[in-house]
Amino acid sequence: MDLVTLLQSVPLLATLVKSALPAAVGTGMGLGQWLAALPPCRDHTFESATYLVCEADPKHYSIELFWKDPDGKLYQSLHNLRTAQRAVGRTMLFGINAGMYHPNLAPVGLYVERGQQIASAKIGTGTGNFSMQPNGIFYLGGGKAGVRATKDYLKRPPKVDYATQSGPMLVIDGKLHPKFQAGSSSRKIRDGVGVRADGVAVFAISNDVVTFHEFARLFRDELGCPNALFLDGSISSLYAPAIGRNDDFWNLGPMIGVFRRGR
Repeated sequence: MDLVTLLQSVPLLATLVKSALPAAVGTGMGLGQWLAALPPCRDHTFESATYLVCEADPKHYSIELFWKDPDGKLYQSLHNLRTAQRAVGRTMLFGINAGMYHPNLAPVGLYVERGQQIASAKIGTGTGNFSMQPNGIFYLGGGKAGVRATKDYLKRPPKVDYATQSGPMLVIDGKLHPKFQAGSSSRKIRDGVGVRADGVAVFAISNDVVTFHEFARLFRDELGCPNALFLDGSISSLYAPAIGRNDDFWNLGPMIGVFRRGR
């Protein structure tokens, strides 16, 4: 794929190139070096709302799920997770909550950590966002990331290192969730994850209250994700030190931490 085609297919990247490439050229930095040096998180505006968007290519970043430490103690917050990783010599580039959880902070639905299934998939009906069918699963395995509707995932379960179930799906094979309404009055802070056609995982958290319809269109129309999954709402949390974001909500369940490979 040439650079023009790449920029046309990934609008966010085009925006970054226009704003920052001249400085990179001034230093003699090649395009590949410049892209690799970009901070994984940045501000982004789509329509009338602002977001923080973080991108991680599984080929270059290790995207991992965390719930309890090696001693079985709940992490509970991104602050605790960052501190624990720092203690073992790892630098967490960014972290975000990984989906819904029960009052005891146990994950709702499928949860796989380091290849071990800790909770099984939930496929029954119920109330709330999680049960707005189709819901879905974000997973990582074999150096690749994916988002699939739960029923599709269970029909052909891949071998995974990490997986978390949440709901509803935001985008399913390029189409918005069928129950989303453009004129909905339900507006909340939301966070979610999608995977682009090139395999890059894209996380987004809204700074402003948005509808599901608006949030799903961000992933499909702006971030180029044919499949995307809602992670959580009002307790949406992000740790992204490169841009000064350090949410310190406590009593979180599973979380996602992202690291450069080999560190």
